[in-house]
Amino acid sequence: MTAIAFVAHHERPDAAELAATTIDWLRRDGHDAWLDANDAGVLDLPDLVGERSVADADLVVTLGGDGTMLRAVAMLDGAAVPLLGVNLGVLGYLTEVDAPQLQDALARFLGATKGSSWFLDERMLLSVTASGSVEGRWRALNEAVVEKHESGHTVSLRASIAGAPFTSYAADGLIVATPTGSTAYSLSARGPVVSPRLRGLLLTPVSPHMLFDRTLVLDPSEDVAIEVCGHRRCELAIDGRLVATLGAGDVVTCRAADERASFVRFGAHHFHQILKAKFKLTDR
Repeated sequence: MTAIAFVAHHERPDAAELAATTIDWLRRDGHDAWLDANDAGVLDLPDLVGERSVADADLVVTLGGDGTMLRAVAMLDGAAVPLLGVNLGVLGYLTEVDAPQLQDALARFLGATKGSSWFLDERMLLSVTASGSVEGRWRALNEAVVEKHESGHTVSLRASIAGAPFTSYAADGLIVATPTGSTAYSLSARGPVVSPRLRGLLLTPVSPHMLFDRTLVLDPSEDVAIEVCGHRRCELAIDGRLVATLGAGDVVTCRAADERASFVRFGAHHFHQILKAKFKLTDR
């Protein structure tokens, strides 16, 4: 018996329908399958609730898109549980199969050992801590962002790298991204596209009001500390989720986490081909 937890998009009826039919199919085959309790409540599917959390599963299946994948990674909080992403929206970077392929994909996962029919695509995570008036710890797959709280003003952020002061930024914010997150917010801020096979940290300013506007690509051993200076408040967001409001003197530290996120893949996963399709690039 395999324990399989499902995390579903809250605003897609097809996610709820797919969760119900797939969990029923798995249970009839003798497996322990359930929908996350919060998702089941939102989607009004009480019969699909299990007694365990997603971190107790052998596999987590996400039904939605990259946002649902990010939410599942946050729910796992570093637990070594592989994820299988099912794409129900536009082309995603992280998802592996479309809805009609889900049962076949699960059959392959359940019926074959790792390496013969599937493998794990491991991705770097960020460990993020806040200190000062706000205390907290989070993990991020894409990025941590310290950004202005009020529109119309820049904020002053002092960055240190590997314990040594680097410089102060006058900007809308600073992004610390993983290679996986290089195609998310960092890309919108003109950061580089980095293969997710690499390990490293990308420090990207958002709309800097200064001549130095380049992304720094750092070794994973080089942690980044961002201190809020001045009187203007900032927001800390982890993978798009607002987690804290910061004031003067608060520090956010980002470093490569010991844990990794693992995604189930069934064939060659060429990041550059996904990038090409996402941006509708043509052969030349």
